[in-house]
Amino acid sequence: MAIVELTGVTKTYQQGKVSVQALRGVDLRVEKGSFLALAGPSGSGKTTLLNLIGGLDRPSQGDIRVDEHDFARMNQSELAELRLFKIGFVFQSYNLIPVLSALENVEFVMLLQRIGAAERRQRAEAVLAEVGLSGLLERRPLELSGGQQQRVAVARAIVSGPAIVLADEPTANLDSKTGQGLLEMMKTLNAQKGVTFIFSTHDNMVMDYARRLVLIRDGRVAEDQVKGS
Repeated sequence: MAIVELTGVTKTYQQGKVSVQALRGVDLRVEKGSFLALAGPSGSGKTTLLNLIGGLDRPSQGDIRVDEHDFARMNQSELAELRLFKIGFVFQSYNLIPVLSALENVEFVMLLQRIGAAERRQRAEAVLAEVGLSGLLERRPLELSGGQQQRVAVARAIVSGPAIVLADEPTANLDSKTGQGLLEMMKTLNAQKGVTFIFSTHDNMVMDYARRLVLIRDGRVAEDQVKGS
C-alpha cells in the first residue's frame, strides 16, 4: 500500500527575475513501512522534495498524495492538521524549544493535539525511554549533546504515532558513532512499529542503512534502487 504518491511533480522558485527549477517532473511511490533515503548532492532537490511530501510547500505542477490525502484538494489549515496528526519531522538543526525540557519538548506535539496532561506525560516518558533518554527527562536542549538532542527530536516525531516520519539530514551534525546509533534506533522503530521513514541525505552511512535508495540529480529521479532487508 502506497503511503506517498507523487506524479509529475515540478517545483520552480523565483529568485528575483530568475526562475530556478528545483524539481523537474518527479514520479515517486513509497510503500507503507518503507525505510527510504533520498540522496544527492547539495542543490539536487532532495530537501525540496522532502518539504513537498511534508506539505511544508506546494508543487508548481503535479500531484501529491500522502496517506490517501490529496494535497491539491487541501487548504493550508487542512495541511497543517495533516502535519500535526500524520507526519513527524526530524530537522537537521533539531528545532527543539530551548526553554523546555526534553520531556516538555516531546509533549509539545501532543499538547497541540489536545491530549490530556497525564497521558502526554506517560507517552513522552515511554518514548524517551525507547530512545535511551529515560534519565535525562528534565534537561533542556543546551544541557544535552548533539546526539541526545537528535534523539529527543526523533522521540517528538514519533510520540503521536504518525503515519510517516520525514528526516532532513538527520546525521549531518553528529559523529559517525552517534549517527550510527541513531540510525539503529530508527531502524528498530521501523521494524517494530511499522513507522515509515524517509530521509534526505548525502551521508553514505544513511544510504547504507536505507532499504531503498532514490538518487536525485538536477531535480530528477536519476536512480531508484531497492536493496535487501
